[in-house]
Amino acid sequence: MYANNRDNVIDFASAAGKIPPQNIEAESAILGGILFDPQAIERVKDTLKPKHFYINAHARIYSAALKLNAQEKPTDLLCVKSYLADNGLLEIVGGCNKLATLLNCTVSAINIDALADLVIEKWKRRELGRLASLANELQHKSNEETPLEQAIEQLQDFIYELQQNQSTSGASHICEVVVGLYQQIEERNQGASLPGVPTGFYDLDAMTSGFSCGDLVVIAGRPSMGKSAFAAQVAFNVASSYRLPVVVFSLEMSKLQVALRLLASEAGIETGYLKSGRIGEAQWEPLSKAIGSLSELPIYLDDTPDPPLTYIEAECRKVMASERRELGLIVVDYLQLMSSEHNGNRNNEIAALTRGLKRLAMKLQTPVICLSQLSRAVETRTNKRPMLSDLRDSGGIEQDADKVIMLYREEYYTPDTQDRGIAEVILAKHREGPTGTAKLLFDGQFTKFKNMARPSW
Repeated sequence: MYANNRDNVIDFASAAGKIPPQNIEAESAILGGILFDPQAIERVKDTLKPKHFYINAHARIYSAALKLNAQEKPTDLLCVKSYLADNGLLEIVGGCNKLATLLNCTVSAINIDALADLVIEKWKRRELGRLASLANELQHKSNEETPLEQAIEQLQDFIYELQQNQSTSGASHICEVVVGLYQQIEERNQGASLPGVPTGFYDLDAMTSGFSCGDLVVIAGRPSMGKSAFAAQVAFNVASSYRLPVVVFSLEMSKLQVALRLLASEAGIETGYLKSGRIGEAQWEPLSKAIGSLSELPIYLDDTPDPPLTYIEAECRKVMASERRELGLIVVDYLQLMSSEHNGNRNNEIAALTRGLKRLAMKLQTPVICLSQLSRAVETRTNKRPMLSDLRDSGGIEQDADKVIMLYREEYYTPDTQDRGIAEVILAKHREGPTGTAKLLFDGQFTKFKNMARPSW
């Protein structure tokens, strides 16, 4: 199906006698513009990728220009020719005559942005052709050879990659990676961007720098420690403070129960009063304001029982398509209630689920929070603060998680403690930084976590 001649085109439909969608003139004009005006590549490098070119030689020339640009070297005719020659590619792309032809046919790079959009559009149309072929192939295989869920996942991956103009899949030379990393560090130093998605709890954020894209964050604790309330509070903070879309999959509570908790917290009215409808005259105004503010937040609730990972991924992609942007956070409450397609003992099933959640976080480049129960071993110790070894059912949870946060409230075990109303947020695992403990206020009346007061000094 694909041409082996590296001077030829990247073709998927020639066997059927059809010419795939392409615009060779636009590709040539882009490359000529880059050779003519080395500054032009700055306008297209973030969206236009080598894979978007129909002619393989064009893809190689553009890739060479990108690598020169990453090294802060000019992309003029001499530099591109030298780079291709040094890497044994000059004759493969057509030699000096090919580069000269591209340059001689170009008088300006003024329209390079529009040309790049056109080339990307043609690539998408070629990919749609591949998608149709893939769907047809999977239809034949799914009856016997390929499990249906696996076939659906393959299609979802293909569609998502098609939607992403800035896909980072595939191997990248380290010079491209470190240059991009330097730009991120510079932006963060100037306060232009954040290293991760902040939780809204400043002591925790000081340790974690927020939850990074691709992170799997496990929040663990014994029953009644406030896991669900903590995760819901983080989701609310992300959606309200940063207006980032959040999807909450609640396997234990209905979406109405989750919404009721958020509403009680936002309105400052006890959940019991809201459930019974016993609302005083003075409470109607804050209730109306809370409903109005919550309604404007990009929070999505799903209470489908026992959802497989393929369902969770599909729903997240729907929200991304609806919001036309990346997600800020995904919450799964909780791990032990998830459905697994893997047969075997429960430890293996949980390990497969945590691997799948980590893959989901990496695929969507979104932090995934997953709640987990702790084993009863905690109750047998004098010091009942949880440890990593208390994670229930599988060592895979500890292995796959980038961060493990454990919740502990002394008042649960000792009601007359001096630490009544204090919750310990124990960062027990942190793949990229320090561990430690942050303290928060816990308002059980509204199942709400709050920051401790900052010191005045």
